[in-house]
Amino acid sequence: MTQESAPLAHLADTTCLTATDLREAMRQGRLRPSQVVRTLNERIAAHEPAVRAWQDWDPALPEARAARLDAELIAGLAPGLLCGIPIGLKDLIDTVDWPTAYGSPIYQGHRPTANAAVVEALLAQGAVLMGKTVTTEFGYFQPGPTANPWNLAHTPGGSSSGSAAAVAAGMVPLALGTQTAGSLIRPASYCGVFALKPTLGQHSLAGIKGLSHAMDTLGWMARSADDLELLRCALTRSAFEPLPEVSPRLRTCHTHEWPLMSPGGAEVFNRAVGQLRSQGLVQDELKLPDALAGLFEAQKTIMAYEACRSLAPEYTQHPALMGDALKLLLQAGHGVSDEAFAQAQALTLQGRHALAELMQGCDALLVPAAPGEAPQGLAATGDPAFSRVWNLLGLPCVNVPGLKGPHGLPIGLQLVGHPHQERALLAAAKALASQLT
Repeated sequence: MTQESAPLAHLADTTCLTATDLREAMRQGRLRPSQVVRTLNERIAAHEPAVRAWQDWDPALPEARAARLDAELIAGLAPGLLCGIPIGLKDLIDTVDWPTAYGSPIYQGHRPTANAAVVEALLAQGAVLMGKTVTTEFGYFQPGPTANPWNLAHTPGGSSSGSAAAVAAGMVPLALGTQTAGSLIRPASYCGVFALKPTLGQHSLAGIKGLSHAMDTLGWMARSADDLELLRCALTRSAFEPLPEVSPRLRTCHTHEWPLMSPGGAEVFNRAVGQLRSQGLVQDELKLPDALAGLFEAQKTIMAYEACRSLAPEYTQHPALMGDALKLLLQAGHGVSDEAFAQAQALTLQGRHALAELMQGCDALLVPAAPGEAPQGLAATGDPAFSRVWNLLGLPCVNVPGLKGPHGLPIGLQLVGHPHQERALLAAAKALASQLT
């Protein structure tokens, strides 16, 4: 093996119980929340020095919460759909119980006075919040210390790096993240876990530090498609039913960004498409019209324009405490004219209309999730190229793990679905995962 492909350590765990498994065991009385939390705290303590997925973690807090849930279960109470399920929170999400630094030294030690809306929703459903996972600086490119559990010499991706690594290492079965460009799908692909990026605007962003209100989206990582659905149902206050068995109608789409694929990533993607086509899951290929080739740059334009306004106070008051990549983004945003911003918005609307027509007759598009395996080194988080356009268009996306690249690291497949059809998309993801494994 080459130096690049030789693993420093392999701390990923594909055998841990899923959230739905844990929920069923606790409902049947075979496990208690305190047992689950204690086991995961032990695993975090053992592997956190190497993986460094957590920004703030205090084992006493989730253990106290789990003990209270034990008592409620014994008393015959029904404390929610997520009763006793441990969940990690990306450190862009405000919490009262832990500091929230947004990945920036500007906010070191910052203590919000209120929980984000999603935190309150999780608590109401009985979840056990385990702590804050590492994020890149304000959800952009400056990485934190987190390593990829599959190979500690490689990036876990960003910006939801800690959430992806924590799920991959078996530290939690579920973890929240956010995405503006590729911050959920890319790290999920690199770390070999499932991720859902819901339809734009589907879930409240109140209490979550953002870059671009036109694209910021709350999502989550998990160990199975059913786990993604469980959390979706909890946040939408819907009854949970396991995903149905389906035979989805998929169309592949190489996208205009295909030249950015690594040779190994392209080979793995094409081989998987051939396998799925032989199994009858893939119909044909959708070719995006040339008129939509500008969507990639439109995403960058809108993100820069809005980021420089969202982070104007921080940039004005603390520029020396900002990373170079973020400052370049904000400076680029200042250079975007109102006319260029309006043109990018108009192309986005055109793209949404076009995709609605092009996707008729199929359940989802099958597209790359990332250019290939996680790059070596922790100084960068990889390229979000294959999520930018779908995030701009606000379409729901799922990373489906199950493939390996030439160096033995995970590579995911991305499914892009119809707006507000998350359950159908997750059912397709479950079917796809069963074929890949």
